[in-house]
Amino acid sequence: MTRMTNHEQAEKSGLTGSATKLAIDVRAIRDAERKDGKFVVHSNDDTLTAEDMALGYKQLMRVEQAWRTLKSGLGMRPVFHWAPHRIHAHISLTVLALLLERVAERECEDTWRNIRDDLEQIKLAQLWGPHGAIWQVGQPREGARKRLKSLRIDNPPLIVDHA
Repeated sequence: MTRMTNHEQAEKSGLTGSATKLAIDVRAIRDAERKDGKFVVHSNDDTLTAEDMALGYKQLMRVEQAWRTLKSGLGMRPVFHWAPHRIHAHISLTVLALLLERVAERECEDTWRNIRDDLEQIKLAQLWGPHGAIWQVGQPREGARKRLKSLRIDNPPLIVDHA
């Protein structure tokens, strides 16, 4: 079977002149449409259903986005570990922090950015006097009090340390 060029296909279909430049390969479009939006995902875990694997794949983007957000929110620079126990510890702490963010988001029914902005209003100051220094917590504003209540965390004590 010989394959016709776009020009030959256009002539056969009755298109001539400038219309030959507009010839569309309908078969190629149908072939592309048939493949459009399809992914192949495989796993070595035979207990996973196709739905479980698809859900896991869809969550991958959310996990990657959360990882970037977590790293940028903490202002972390690249950290290089070579010892396996340090690598495991670094990843464990990062995943734990991400888990805490997600728990806070679910409990407060809001984004971590908004929760963090409200909680950042709680300030800690070191005060010096003739009898030494103390650490005093500022009164939480309404937004921070609401977040603490949603998370079932008591308001911080007024005086943290009598150093």
